[in-house]
Amino acid sequence: MVKIQEIEVKPVMTKSNLPVADLSVNPYVGCLHGCKYCYASFMKLTCALLFLTLYSCQLHARQDITVMPEDSITQPQPSVEPLHELSHTALYLDSLGYVNVMEQDSSIRVSLMYAREDNFTGKLLYQDLKEAYLHPDAIAPLLRAQQLLRQRHPDYSLIIFDAARPMHVQQQMWEVVKGTRQQNYVSNPAHGGGLHNYGLAVDISIANAEGDTIPMGTKVDHLGREANTDYTAISQEALQNRRLLIQVMRQAGFRSLPTEWWHFNLVSRQTAKEKYRVIP
Repeated sequence: MVKIQEIEVKPVMTKSNLPVADLSVNPYVGCLHGCKYCYASFMKLTCALLFLTLYSCQLHARQDITVMPEDSITQPQPSVEPLHELSHTALYLDSLGYVNVMEQDSSIRVSLMYAREDNFTGKLLYQDLKEAYLHPDAIAPLLRAQQLLRQRHPDYSLIIFDAARPMHVQQQMWEVVKGTRQQNYVSNPAHGGGLHNYGLAVDISIANAEGDTIPMGTKVDHLGREANTDYTAISQEALQNRRLLIQVMRQAGFRSLPTEWWHFNLVSRQTAKEKYRVIP
């Protein structure tokens, strides 16, 4: 026989001092995940309301007296189904306050290269992540770049090959290239990683109406001088396409990387270290 005990809970949404959000979910105990930034983890507890977005809280949360089984304080609770079928990593990024690009502008295409093995590492680095996330500060500039591109070429769209990248994935990437000539192209996690690890960088190109990338002279993720933004020994079409991409991204507020035509940062590495936090 289950005993029922009434307990009083605080409001579901509470003010937060976290750098990525003004509000946070007031957690219940019973979850097995124990996320790094969960309030309950600071109290040596775990939260049962895993990765809830503000929207789902508004829809489903109760603000009054909650009736819970007595043993629910110590027993794991069933997982809460998300409103959208997102990967676990996507829900984790949601919980930290990062923004899903497709939810802001579904016309921007996403094809994460590290969710496949056909990247320079030859390994599958994103075990479940299929969505492109960015820090909130980077979203508006990206949407502006898409708008600028569409104004010049209505049939074109930006296509994202990488965006926010957790630091543990950065470590995996570094282990692949460490000690090789390719390590110059990968930020060392021991030195703070790169702008992807803050959600402040995108690897991006342009796709046509059919979803195919337009010629850029090399594939995204090509490690070599041919990928340099000042390299001119490519077709005129590819040169013009590179210039178009760089123009719209710069006009929107991003900075291009001289060694990778597809890579754009929102801020400098120093600014990122001073004002933002890496993604664990």
